[in-house]
Amino acid sequence: MSKNIPKDALNAINKKTGKNITESAVKKLASTVKPTTMQNEDQLRQLIKQVSAMANVPVSENTIKDIVSAVKKSGMNSQSMETLMQMMMKK
Repeated sequence: MSKNIPKDALNAINKKTGKNITESAVKKLASTVKPTTMQNEDQLRQLIKQVSAMANVPVSENTIKDIVSAVKKSGMNSQSMETLMQMMMKK
């Protein structure tokens, strides 16, 4: 993912959540993600919960399972975070 978060993506996230999530907050969270995060189910679950808390949007256990399953099936890695963002924005 590029160092600059596209403004339209951040605006779409804020519009969808009804929250004002700053670019610096996203960057701070993203800086904690390591290449192994997308491969490790516990770390991935933790990341999902952190994003949920940041957006103040509850995520059910079933939704977490769906996201984890989608990431595993797609073979997604840290280089394809934009794809994950697009997936989540379509829900």
